[in-house]
Amino acid sequence: MISAIQAKLGELHGWLLPHDDDYLNEYLPAANERLAHVTGFTGSAGIALVTQEALHIWVDGRYRVQVRSQVPAGTQIHHLVEEPIGDYFSALPQGARIGFDSFCVSARQLAAWQEAAPQVEFVHQANLVDALWEGRPALPHSPGFALPVAITGRSCQDKRQALGQAFAARADWALLAQPDSLGWLTNLRGGDVPRLPVLLMRGLLHKDGRLKLFVDQARLPAEAELGDGVEVLAPDTLHYELAALKGQKVLVDEALTPAALALALKDAGAVIVKGLEPTLVPKACKNAEELAGMREAHLRDGAAVSQFLCWLDAIVAKGQRPDESTLADKLESFRLAQADYLEPSFDTISAAGANAALPHYNFRNGAPAPLPQDGLYLVDSGGQYPLGTTDVTRTLAIGQVTAEQKRLFTLVLKGHIALGSARFVKGTCGHQLDLLARAPLWAQGYDYDHGTGHGVGQCLSVHEGPQRIGKAANNHPLLPGMVLSNEPGYYREGAFGIRVENLVVVSERQAEGDRPVYGFDNLTFIPMDRRLLDLSLLSEEEKGWWNRYHGEVLEKIGPRLEGESLAWLETACAPL
Repeated sequence: MISAIQAKLGELHGWLLPHDDDYLNEYLPAANERLAHVTGFTGSAGIALVTQEALHIWVDGRYRVQVRSQVPAGTQIHHLVEEPIGDYFSALPQGARIGFDSFCVSARQLAAWQEAAPQVEFVHQANLVDALWEGRPALPHSPGFALPVAITGRSCQDKRQALGQAFAARADWALLAQPDSLGWLTNLRGGDVPRLPVLLMRGLLHKDGRLKLFVDQARLPAEAELGDGVEVLAPDTLHYELAALKGQKVLVDEALTPAALALALKDAGAVIVKGLEPTLVPKACKNAEELAGMREAHLRDGAAVSQFLCWLDAIVAKGQRPDESTLADKLESFRLAQADYLEPSFDTISAAGANAALPHYNFRNGAPAPLPQDGLYLVDSGGQYPLGTTDVTRTLAIGQVTAEQKRLFTLVLKGHIALGSARFVKGTCGHQLDLLARAPLWAQGYDYDHGTGHGVGQCLSVHEGPQRIGKAANNHPLLPGMVLSNEPGYYREGAFGIRVENLVVVSERQAEGDRPVYGFDNLTFIPMDRRLLDLSLLSEEEKGWWNRYHGEVLEKIGPRLEGESLAWLETACAPL
């Protein structure tokens, strides 16, 4: 495929190949796995450039080991943050031309590249990969299903009217380009994207609450309750509707909108109003009904994962060491037994021994490794339920573990406890809290190359914005109802990996001062492995946190288990 693309370059310096697809999705239908098809790299973030001379690929720190084992020999590998692709473009000569599919690059990203490299012409073309991909899978066309207001807490019509009023002073229309935004707005879900229960659709929302929804009418379920003022249009008519907006003010979130759509509005003579996509904050701030569903989904999930951990302890004690694939399948079998379980919320990271040093390891990319006789096993997994989305990581002792592994696990745990116990005033942003999770590691000269917390949707994306906790500045304040992960870790290449992850929700706290105070409440209730603790490193307060947390696990999950699983849970949750 690489040589075929090179043969089509003509006067182009190179062809740009992002991981993102036409909807800027992180998780992709098989038909849109273009980056993986061309380069072999299967990570969830990255970008490649095919030139006449070489294949270049940019990935972040999560994939620096994985990418070397997947791309062809001779590929030039770059760090996405430390040597960004914009620097490469800025070094190109005057008049260099880069070809790309402008549906697969956000308007913000294109603008940043053009600013960094004004001497380069970015040439919008039909996707070369699609034209050359023999046997490309068909695009998805799954039927949708509707979530009742008892789960979502608000009707589609109520949401539309509230959003329209919120932006009416700035714009006439809002372009909604993300499928999960439309899923939240319409209370519709689907199966177009693996691990992300959405229909691939876009929308134009008017300030008066009217919605033009671009999706095949036949895919909408009979029980859909969209309310008055919704016009369902064929997806291929979006271009015509954008062209009709001459002189209209259109709210566009450039970070979430394909460059092709922003350019279509500009060409139509519409007035683009740059701003935050209007569904983002309301979608992130779960209401009471959504949170009730999320809590129940996590209890079902907690029962399933606890059953798996019980089973794992039993077979390891018998001397069995299954491989990573067998373990992932067994975990999935316990989730499948839970009511209303839909699918995983992402591909399970089942990582034995040294494989756990790859934060986004995928055993499907090679031969699954067996559990070590002695060492660590990391399992990061989640589920999609109509009631909510889950994500949890547990690091487990297999056989004997070293004192150093216990020390590092305990340092990671101390960061997890510190962040989970934080109290912060209204207006605090995620990056201002990130230090709490890293401080115990930093003090001993350790760190990890991924964020500490990502937002999570309600039967939507397991990676939801705008909320985030990490080193990079994120100026969206943490607000009540926002669900995030709390997942510090440590990774030693070629040896082992450690991560401790719960999902938490931002909640109000009582305080005497003159500003509202927030904190985090746990949603995840699954035992952690006490065999990995170095008790000498834990303060009395931290031991108290451990005992309180595991007391809650037993209280909430115990009634959902019986027999051997319940006995195991009681032992796992016993006070220190």
